[in-house]
Amino acid sequence: MLIQPFNNIYLDTIIVIIILFVASKLLRFIIEKFVRTFTKRTKTKLDDFLLDKTEGISVWLFFFIGIRIFVVPLIESNVLDEINNAFIIFFVTFLIVRVVDVLIESWGTNFAKRTKSSVDAALLSLFHRFSRIIIFVIGGILILNNFNINITPFLASLGIAGIVLGFALQSSLSNIFGGISLILDKNFKTGDTVKLSSGELGTIIDIGLRSTKMKTFDNEMLVIPNGKLADSTIQNYAQPDLYARGIIPFGVEYGSNVDKVRKIVIDALKKFKTIIKDDKEHPIQVLFMEMGDFALKFEARFWVKSYTERFMTRVEATEEIYKALTKAKIGIPFPTSTVYIKK
Repeated sequence: MLIQPFNNIYLDTIIVIIILFVASKLLRFIIEKFVRTFTKRTKTKLDDFLLDKTEGISVWLFFFIGIRIFVVPLIESNVLDEINNAFIIFFVTFLIVRVVDVLIESWGTNFAKRTKSSVDAALLSLFHRFSRIIIFVIGGILILNNFNINITPFLASLGIAGIVLGFALQSSLSNIFGGISLILDKNFKTGDTVKLSSGELGTIIDIGLRSTKMKTFDNEMLVIPNGKLADSTIQNYAQPDLYARGIIPFGVEYGSNVDKVRKIVIDALKKFKTIIKDDKEHPIQVLFMEMGDFALKFEARFWVKSYTERFMTRVEATEEIYKALTKAKIGIPFPTSTVYIKK
């Protein structure tokens, strides 16, 4: 038992509580005056955020730890000891939750800077909720154990409930983890034009936690579950860079001068500002591919700086090639067949 200056338990208890209350106020003053001044001088903002989130809880935790050390031995009450311990566990739990919240936010910010991408707010929200549930459950178990409550049935029920909930939310969890996978893998981002394995082509509008929204070129909105999207093959036109190649197949009649055809088509393609010229890595090519049934088959290949320019460039270039070949009096045959009848 601690020394009792006034030989009166209740008077001594009140005096100790007053001293602890004053000490708590002094601790808050020290934190504001000295600790906060120190954290402001550091280069990182993490310590400032930690101090903002934990200052009040730390003062309360200091107060109840003081009660545990100085008041409980005076009164010698098991009930008071259990209640005070419950408060200590409660504030320690909240303190851990606040620290974890700050660390998750800091991770999200650093991840976005390091990868030059955005971290979905829903993903951070999921991490926050998941960590809070785990910490609060552990804190609750410790509080129940502090009051000598048998927690074995509770843990068994919690395990069964977790299994049932897992089966019930299997599809939703698949989509959620699929969304996390898409965000972390960075296979595509908002604004990218992608083609799905099912054939749909469009621009990514939003990558959510459970689903991804894609706007097609017919102005239709597709909502795709992330679980399905994470397991499918995706063709991203924006990666590895924005450069895109256009291919225009065409045919000319037999007897045409191949070199002349090649020069005419290359000259026609060079008229377009969107087509890259004089670049060895992205050349303009006219390739003689095949001697077909009724035509000499060629492919005109060119590059544009952005995949967004490819479609209209290909449309306009096809028309220009046709005009150039027609002007040069190079025939463009249509499918024909010759039938020989034996007499």
